Amino acid sequence: MKAKDLRDKSTEEIQALLHDTRKELFVLVNEVKMTKKSEKPDQIFKAKKNIARMLTILREKQLAAS
Repeated sequence: MKAKDLRDKSTEEIQALLHDTRKELFVLVNEVKMTKKSEKPDQIFKAKKNIARMLTILREKQLAAS
C-alpha cells in the first residue's frame, strides 16, 4: 500500500491494517521456518515495508495532533 493512500485513512483503519499485516508477516515467516522455502519470498519484504510505512504515518499523525 502506498503512503499516499495511508495518509487518507483514519488512525483506527491504519491500526487495523497494521494488525492484519503483522499477522500475515508472522504466517509468512513461520512458513519459511517450517519448510525452508516459500512460494512468495518477496511477500516478507513487502510486508515489512508496509509495516514500516504504517508506523511512520501513525507517528506523523500523532505528532500533528500534539
